[in-house]
Amino acid sequence: MKKKVVLAFSGGLDTSFCCIHLAQDRGLEVHSVIVNTGGFSNEELQEIEKRAYALGVASHAVVDETTHYYEGCIKYLIFGNVLKNATYPLSVSAERVSQATAIANYVKKIGADYVAHGSTGAGNDQVRFDMIFNIIIPGVEIITPIRDLKLSREAEIEYLQSHGVVYSAEKARYSINKGLWGTSVGGQETLTSHQTLPEEAWPTQVTETESRKIELTFEKGELVGLDGEKLDPVTAIQQLQAIAQPYGIGRDIHVGDTIIGIKGRVGFEAAAPMVIIKAHHTLEKHTLTKWQLSWKEQLSSFYGNYLHEGQFHDPIMRNIEAFLADTQKMVSGKVFVELLPYRFQVIGIESAHDLMSNKFGSYGEMNNAWSGEDVKGFSKIFGNQVMIWHKVNGNED
Repeated sequence: MKKKVVLAFSGGLDTSFCCIHLAQDRGLEVHSVIVNTGGFSNEELQEIEKRAYALGVASHAVVDETTHYYEGCIKYLIFGNVLKNATYPLSVSAERVSQATAIANYVKKIGADYVAHGSTGAGNDQVRFDMIFNIIIPGVEIITPIRDLKLSREAEIEYLQSHGVVYSAEKARYSINKGLWGTSVGGQETLTSHQTLPEEAWPTQVTETESRKIELTFEKGELVGLDGEKLDPVTAIQQLQAIAQPYGIGRDIHVGDTIIGIKGRVGFEAAAPMVIIKAHHTLEKHTLTKWQLSWKEQLSSFYGNYLHEGQFHDPIMRNIEAFLADTQKMVSGKVFVELLPYRFQVIGIESAHDLMSNKFGSYGEMNNAWSGEDVKGFSKIFGNQVMIWHKVNGNED
């Protein structure tokens, strides 16, 4: 009997090559699986299934991780206002962790001998997949044809054509990955340091030109309503994305340090994530204390970086998630946002937990809780130790 291999399948060029290579060149029984993290419609999933069987797989499965992806990961990226290098909402980084975990569990479910993925040897995904497979299914051998054979996209297209599979070079021009938390776009332009993506490369074209004001409702840090309609968080993200993306909001190119120590660029469109993070952060600035905000910023930066590097299963991540969740107890209210072509503006918030209250004083006026004389004394005490240091040490640095 042939040995089983589970292939992480997307229907793109790399995984199409892997299907035929694993079955015909290596003599394995290929079981493809696609993990949906909110980026595929039912019609797209059906087309991918047809493609998998046309490429000769023994079986094909769809694992829907969308809700689990939100509950186990995205929720904490929102709580932490996580933007890698102050730019990127970790659209693909977070998604790959969820996909790799789901694939590893599927390998255990069907008792496969091998697991395969189509990552190249240049990016982050190879490390994320390999590491998570080694953690969850350490006894299963990992096969990576694209990386091991050092194939170019042109060579893959020629290989497929030699096996009777037509793959358009134009279709292969851009690598696009869609998920609940944004879409990444890679192409020849992102392999340079100076070029940007052309308009036609973006999956969503700009069709909205008139400004629109929207209302986001948060409960304990989670987006649960849009324009007064109560929604579950996943649906709220999807609906906001549908509204905001046609404005061209959330488009950017992220420049970052890969796990393997080289610089990389990737384009992304993530309207909903960018609006949600900025709106949520504004609400937090009104409802949290300065030290809650300070420690959140430090721990969230670590959380985002560690997640980006695939270290989601380290128990420290659960510890940080517990802290982030605890900080959200009072982060409830409405945030008002205006959408415009290529940008958005957070107008303001309403919250029962707003600490910017005129009950305690008005900006630029006398505070109700203390006098100016009280502040004079406080200022002397607050700077007392530093004053003593300068008296003792004079002008020494």
